Amino acid sequence: MKRIILIISLILCNLFQAKEIADSLYIPTDFHAIVFDDCDACGCAAGNGSSGFESLLNPQFIGIKYFAQHYKAKENLFVKDLTQDQYFNTIQLWGKIPLTKKLSVYASLPFHFHEKKTMQGDIKINGIGDLNLMGIYQLINSKDNIHQLNGGVGVKVPLGKFDEKGITGVNPSFQLGTGSWDYQMVLNYKFQKNKVAVLLNTDYTIKTENKKHYDFGNQWNYSATGFYQLITNEKVIFSGKVGMQGEVYDRNKQFREDLPNTAGSALYGKLGFEASYKKFSLGSEVMLPAYSNLAGGDIEAKSRLSIFINFGI
Repeated sequence: MKRIILIISLILCNLFQAKEIADSLYIPTDFHAIVFDDCDACGCAAGNGSSGFESLLNPQFIGIKYFAQHYKAKENLFVKDLTQDQYFNTIQLWGKIPLTKKLSVYASLPFHFHEKKTMQGDIKINGIGDLNLMGIYQLINSKDNIHQLNGGVGVKVPLGKFDEKGITGVNPSFQLGTGSWDYQMVLNYKFQKNKVAVLLNTDYTIKTENKKHYDFGNQWNYSATGFYQLITNEKVIFSGKVGMQGEVYDRNKQFREDLPNTAGSALYGKLGFEASYKKFSLGSEVMLPAYSNLAGGDIEAKSRLSIFINFGI
């Protein structure tokens, strides 16, 4: 019951605050359709990399996305400098299918291949990640389609392997999955007029305790992105985009006790493009940190890169 009350409170809070950008279920064919995108390593401090909502040019699609993250971390507790490079890489299959004019179902299945370079040698893990399922509902759509507001709820199914040994390192998020059932809520608002669009998005993930009695901290993401159509004709649309994205992580817990140096936050600037030709759409985005304070300063965010290609159905 406490979780249900918390979920309702967060949704109501986000409705009034409208902190982030994204798109909607029913989108005019001449611009962007937005779906929820979760592309993380496990959902804890420096491993998440969830980009919130991803802007797409096809309202109904199946596709594939590559997402890369780079972090610097302390080698161990006795090393002061951030010397260890950590690379989180994900290939994600995703799709979005409208059930009605206002209701849509989104699903994604990631495959992770991560690497960290230590003084004792490189450590690599790879495998399937957690399955993400979400329902998105159109709450508001103005008659002129200038303003749109959408909300969604979803669940992460723990298909990815959770390695208990991995939580003893500086970055406990060096995992394939959380090992827990996690629950997500999202709100997105879109303003679109002529060739300009502004997308605002906010999402919150509630993490639960897994079978190993480990609980990754809850996470809040927010973003704002501006789009401008540079090329538009009957077959081709090309848009540039620029924006920012922030992430806030709560402390991890083990046996319900807070763990030190596991909370943190980061803010990124991002630049990218999106293009479509007939039923195909292509997009890419580069993100660089403007601020990083992860794991009590033991981890520093460096860069992110994503690219996707989708086919409209």
